[in-house]
Amino acid sequence: MLKKYKVNGGFDEMLCATTGVRGHYQKFHKSFEKMKPAEFDAKREAIDTAFLRQGITFNVYGDAQGAEKIFPFDLLPRIIPQKEWELLERGLAQRITALNLFLHDIYHEQKILKDGIIPEFYVLSARHFRREFVGFNVPKDIYIHICGTDLIRDKDGNYLVLEDNGRCPSGVSYVLENRRAMKRAFPGMFEGIGVRPVENYAQELLKSLKYIAPHGMADPTVVLLTPGAYNSAYFEHTYLARQMGIDIVEGRDLLLKDQHVFMRTTKGLKPVHVIYRRIDDDFIDPTVFRKDSMLGVPGLVNAYRAGNVSLANSIGTGLADDKVMYYFVPRMIKYYLDQDPILPNVPTYLASEKDDMKYILENLPNLVVKAANESGGYGMLMGPKASKAEIEKFRKLVIAEPRNYIAQPMIYLSQHPTYCDGKFEGRHIDLRPFILSGERVSIIPGGLTRVALTKGSLVVNSSQGGGSKDTWVLYGDE
Repeated sequence: MLKKYKVNGGFDEMLCATTGVRGHYQKFHKSFEKMKPAEFDAKREAIDTAFLRQGITFNVYGDAQGAEKIFPFDLLPRIIPQKEWELLERGLAQRITALNLFLHDIYHEQKILKDGIIPEFYVLSARHFRREFVGFNVPKDIYIHICGTDLIRDKDGNYLVLEDNGRCPSGVSYVLENRRAMKRAFPGMFEGIGVRPVENYAQELLKSLKYIAPHGMADPTVVLLTPGAYNSAYFEHTYLARQMGIDIVEGRDLLLKDQHVFMRTTKGLKPVHVIYRRIDDDFIDPTVFRKDSMLGVPGLVNAYRAGNVSLANSIGTGLADDKVMYYFVPRMIKYYLDQDPILPNVPTYLASEKDDMKYILENLPNLVVKAANESGGYGMLMGPKASKAEIEKFRKLVIAEPRNYIAQPMIYLSQHPTYCDGKFEGRHIDLRPFILSGERVSIIPGGLTRVALTKGSLVVNSSQGGGSKDTWVLYGDE
């Protein structure tokens, strides 16, 4: 089925234009090439039906065709050899360690600002910097407990960090369900090839959540706080709560008494000690943040301040999500850890810097421009693929609000054979590993490989028509 597949320039994960199938794909390729197209189609249909029945969906806001979509899944896995994964693990652990140190510093002494490593203006003007929490000590000094860091590969196969998602990163439920689907489709192949398991993620997550419980709490009650069934990641919320064996709650299910949080149950009120919240800061407590929020819990911040309940991720972590802060992460690593970054950033220009602004405006048709606090592929200009009208629109936006924009060169993401319209073609992919920070840093071996299903597209987000692949991390290098 892969005989007619072509490597169309750039970096192909599975095939090298000169040497053929890469070493770590050899075992899979030998098994896969024995498969008949009819058998492959039957496996695809079985997985699509299973996903439909299980409700493995996501929501697209404002879609006239209906909000709920089945998440597209491609059966050809992305495979990562052991040495490559070890490099990624070290780089991701280094990054989350530096980000947690940065957040603790910013909400306390602000040494990195006083020492001039990061200009004060960028932090104090950040949309998600929470002045209300300056001086507040979060449990165990951990701000980001769950992080989804997006990685890409350039034309030479080098890994680069595209962004850090330190508020409410989504996608790990698809990692776990994709693996279950692949085990049903290719039984026996995992042991033969030597693929590391991902199934213990929920247990590791629960362990990290229990680690930050209020002092002296031997058997804490953990809940997952969701905005509700209309949220784009509601499937994931219910899935993770079920996998961890904890209750899923909405704001109306919780109440405060004497600065303690309680959950309404059929047997009366039950104390709550740790909240894995999937609600942004703005909506979490209407007495502190947005007064019109119907999603949060009035008084929750007071209970948090009093040390009677712990939150993951902590309030204020959105500062680290700011795309302008991303620019400074290599400096954070050097400042707090005295190390060079293991995983480099994509070269980035800040519109609020005079020279960078000049460069951006002169080169808009060649650059990717991003709004500092947007996600999901929104608020973005892909210069080389944009119309003149779109470029001029962004020119005005950047000039009007320079603090809110960064620009980067267009990186042609690595590609991977993907089944589209009855044949295998190269499609661009990225990788979102999930990093947990508790008593130790742990990283699920693999992560969510997102694939841009539209030919030539570089936007992999599900909200923009992307799909996913299972990610296999090997025990060895071949």
